[in-house]
Amino acid sequence: MSTVDYALDDGIAVIWLDRPERLNAVVAELVDDLLEALDAAAKSDARAVVLAGRGRAFCAGHDLKEPTPEGDSRPRLDRLQDVTRRLRGLRQPVIAAVHGYAIGAGAEFAMGCDLILAAEDAVFAFPEVSLGLSVTGAASRLLPLLVGPLKAKELLLLGERVSGTEAYELGLVNAAVPADDLMDTALAWAVKIASHPAAAATMAKRALDSGIDSSLEAALELEVSHALITEHSAEVAASSEAFRSRA
Repeated sequence: MSTVDYALDDGIAVIWLDRPERLNAVVAELVDDLLEALDAAAKSDARAVVLAGRGRAFCAGHDLKEPTPEGDSRPRLDRLQDVTRRLRGLRQPVIAAVHGYAIGAGAEFAMGCDLILAAEDAVFAFPEVSLGLSVTGAASRLLPLLVGPLKAKELLLLGERVSGTEAYELGLVNAAVPADDLMDTALAWAVKIASHPAAAATMAKRALDSGIDSSLEAALELEVSHALITEHSAEVAASSEAFRSRA
């Protein structure tokens, strides 16, 4: 059964993360299915893409109840980072529609998109440091650009949660709306983008991203290096085990 649902209607592709029983937490299958859906959007005639989550959350980060497979850390991390690469590389603008939790990798999925729309009561957090882990989805590059270096360090080092409204005030998201209006607003944005000449929208996206993405690969490589170090530390194993026992 697929962990991601893809639909295309009237020039709008909607991609749903679809593990609602686990708050759309990230496992290898979800990453593979998401990449497949993004590839489908790339090959389609869609003029805009919306990324959302089914159930009570957008994406609650890595599923820490799932044991980390041994011996495949580098390929697994590269595969995860391919989500950011694919989101940034799509010719179509991508809108993240965030409700509920957007934690860790979930927040990074959102930041990989071109626009981020959040429910007012959404919850963003970067708990990696508290778990002894490293950010992996280009957060080291994208987060400081969105909220500034000092606030980025605060979010990463303290790991505190911020609401959708607070995320808007910080500049982490484009807008915060009532939860009941989230998808309607995201689709309205997508329709407006789709009404513009597709080539112009693509060129605007790529022109704006050109300076950012020129250093993105270096950030992704550094994140993988740090992730490989932290994943194999005794401290991380203890933190993850403590989390699993509480979950």
